[in-house]
Amino acid sequence: MQSHALMEELFPPEDNFYLDIGDLCVPEISFFVAREGDQLLGTGALADKGDYGEVKSMFVSPEARGKGVGELLLAQIEVTARTKGYAALKLETGDVLHAAHRLYERAGFAKCGPFGDYPAANSSVFMTKKL
Repeated sequence: MQSHALMEELFPPEDNFYLDIGDLCVPEISFFVAREGDQLLGTGALADKGDYGEVKSMFVSPEARGKGVGELLLAQIEVTARTKGYAALKLETGDVLHAAHRLYERAGFAKCGPFGDYPAANSSVFMTKKL
């Protein structure tokens, strides 16, 4: 998977918090795919964490970057989170993923501290958005 390879290239193993394919195939995960014909453009997931939803597995293929795919995936995740009645969305992303930071900030996310079971890793940026 391209997203896993990228994360393994950018971050040490102890700072990689991506979900394996099997972890995405459980009832607590809503998984989203953006396609154009047969071409996979991007993915995103929403994890049920009780009173909030966590944005997971956001990835846009290099060929699709800059075309609004990330915004569309994130918007669908937010619609689903609101439908499920979550009070907030939260996420963890890498400190060097500046385009992702800009995407999340444009969507109304703000930086916050670690949440859930995440350690305070130096390479992590934590963000939240009240719904």
